[in-house]
Amino acid sequence: MKKVKRVGFIIKPHAPEVEEVLRDLMANCEERGISCVLERVAAEKIGRRREGIPREKIPTRSDLVVVLGGDGTLLSVAYLAAEAGVPVLGVNMGRLGFLTEVPVAEALLTLDAFLRGQRGCVSPRRLLEARHKKTASYCLNDLVINKGAVARMIEYTIWIDGKEVATLKADGLIISTATGSTAYSMSAGGPIIQPRIGAAVITPICPHTLTFRPLVISSKSTVRVKLLTRGEKVFYTLDGQRGGVMERNDSIIVRPAPVELQLVTSPRRNFFDLVKEKLGWAN
Repeated sequence: MKKVKRVGFIIKPHAPEVEEVLRDLMANCEERGISCVLERVAAEKIGRRREGIPREKIPTRSDLVVVLGGDGTLLSVAYLAAEAGVPVLGVNMGRLGFLTEVPVAEALLTLDAFLRGQRGCVSPRRLLEARHKKTASYCLNDLVINKGAVARMIEYTIWIDGKEVATLKADGLIISTATGSTAYSMSAGGPIIQPRIGAAVITPICPHTLTFRPLVISSKSTVRVKLLTRGEKVFYTLDGQRGGVMERNDSIIVRPAPVELQLVTSPRRNFFDLVKEKLGWAN
């Protein structure tokens, strides 16, 4: 593991207790001789405005990124961290938090375990690459295709590894990684998949058929989705953060990305502990 000389901090500024947690983690790093790099809102939060830099620059100027917030905050920077080859530690300052899985009470413990190089506290997460026309983008959780505000279905055809699989009418479509299987895909009826399994999930959103069910495929497969609907605004979204507009006969090609995210996890829990806790299975 590369020696950590700089830790970047990204926060959800209105999260309860975020300033206190930020100061505690920064103090721990500085006691170790590690420099702290702050995004602008984090710098403003602790009165060090002049030190703040744009969020998108944090991964390239850090050896570890610490996110204090929810999954949305982590997703906003995950693809950049993956491209930069920088690990991310997510501290849950929200409610659910499958990616920002480390509770505040275990933040210092987890940071210490990572900095000491403890085995088993880093979980590699493969990303997807989605290509629309000439634009290629990465996502950690999912690609979602859905309609606009008008309550009408859209129609699309799906190919997997060059083989036509189905033409569907539905409210939309989700293509998720194993990591993203506990996000929107799960809400739409998709299965939960261990993140280390090499799989992706194709989940239709309210399909106008009872026979097409969520489909688990190899993460090495290439999926093509062609939009057949005309005269409707149809959008594609990556990780709920970025996206664009599709027109009739447009296609999106989804394949494995050439990068993966090194997600730092708590040494006190595994994936099934997390699922039990977040979904209330232990009750």
